Amino acid sequence: MALLEKWREVAYDDAAGKDKLQALWAAYFKEEKEIYAQLLKNPEEVVRGTVRELADRYQVSVMTMTGFLDGINDSLKEANPIEEMEEDTEVNLGFDKALLYKNMVAAEADWLYNLEEWDQIFDQDTRKALYKEQKSSTTIVKETKIYPNDPCPCGSGKKYKKCCGKK
Repeated sequence: MALLEKWREVAYDDAAGKDKLQALWAAYFKEEKEIYAQLLKNPEEVVRGTVRELADRYQVSVMTMTGFLDGINDSLKEANPIEEMEEDTEVNLGFDKALLYKNMVAAEADWLYNLEEWDQIFDQDTRKALYKEQKSSTTIVKETKIYPNDPCPCGSGKKYKKCCGKK
């Protein structure tokens, strides 16, 4: 069984009980935050190694590193083969900074996109712009409905049904 499958079995196990899952995720988020803090200190460095080597480097379990790799994969410049990944699979952590920030915002992971390490990467205005861009990309804007007796939006002064609505 691939590592990712094992990770998902443990992390999303409905039979495990709410308290056990909450404890697992609380521990995971703490370790995830520490890994991101280290990565963001040198954002230009592309960290490479096997899953086991990265787990040792960041002092986490292989399962935690698997979850981390699953989470960061969409933000990488070169995606890792996470579906068939094993402990000796070579992986990289070369991330796109703006994409990573926006993905953290999309995940509503404020403990990650508010890390102080981001201050060295993006100024406050850039971070606000990225935040706004991400939030607006998922906002559905419904066009205002034009009814037959409304003034025509073309500006003719006629009713919509007698102008552009006739077509």
